Amino acid sequence: MDSGSTEIVVDCGFFRIYSDGRVERFAGMETVPAGFDADTGVTSKDVVIDANTGVATRLYLPAIHTAPSPPQSDDNGSHHLFATAKLPILVVFHGGCFVFGSPADPDFHRYMNSLVASARVVAVSVGYRLAPEHPLPAAYEDSWAALNWAVSRADPWLSAHGDPGRVFVAGGSAGANIAHNMAIAAGASGLRAAEQEPPPRVEGVLLLHPSFAGEQRMEEEEDGFWQANKRRWGAIFPGARDGLDDPRINPMAAGAPSLAKLVGERLLVCTASEDPRAPRGRAYCEAARASGWRGKVEWFESQNEGHAFFVAGHGSPEAVALMDRVVAFIAGH
Repeated sequence: MDSGSTEIVVDCGFFRIYSDGRVERFAGMETVPAGFDADTGVTSKDVVIDANTGVATRLYLPAIHTAPSPPQSDDNGSHHLFATAKLPILVVFHGGCFVFGSPADPDFHRYMNSLVASARVVAVSVGYRLAPEHPLPAAYEDSWAALNWAVSRADPWLSAHGDPGRVFVAGGSAGANIAHNMAIAAGASGLRAAEQEPPPRVEGVLLLHPSFAGEQRMEEEEDGFWQANKRRWGAIFPGARDGLDDPRINPMAAGAPSLAKLVGERLLVCTASEDPRAPRGRAYCEAARASGWRGKVEWFESQNEGHAFFVAGHGSPEAVALMDRVVAFIAGH
């Protein structure tokens, strides 16, 4: 093997990509099994949705309270019981620079158990194919297939307990980038399950510390971080249009789909003051407000915290405050 084939193209600490396409991952590939979580009462299971690509999801179900409501009389005097109320469906995409991570990551699985218990949702955590072995747009294609599968309520948990009229699309870091792209695709072309009765309705989109970039460095962006983003994007999406101005990584680029096309009625963008991605997240909020989008845009910033702190730092005061904000958004408060 010649020396050129072993040149390091990207080295970010968590992974290393070589010029021959090989990748070494140093974190983010540990896994824990699905099952019952005694701390939260949440149960999870893994479901493969495409055997050809290996795309799978981890489904989460909170403790279901089946105690009947007080009986009520109908017009002819007979009594009946109300069925247990259906729960919002939350479709989530994990982070990891598109290169590492999975729904089974121990920290992310713990976060999802806590979120599902607190927000009382049926959650679909999507496992998409990772770059660079599967360069982008593979992750976007997998995520689109998984989102459509989720809203079609193909699994018994979703059909029995999920409310198709209250769907939320969410993600963290690279997963927030995916969530944005899914929201644009759904807004522009609609979901495949639109002809079902009742048709699915995306109520809200949640972007936690979204990963965006651009060919022109923003004044607030650190140069080293911007340069690293550029190298990584080139390695994981060699076919990207216009480099970092591909609309999938730069929603504000010239020629990108208008943010007015976003699906849903409410948008929550969360940033962290010490995250180098925060300037792009704030700019995205302002662009969404200025786009003419019909929905309500909300922004929440955690102070003195870095990127995706809420996953590894679960339970810290700032992580609890962020969780409370996310739960309130889903509840509609």
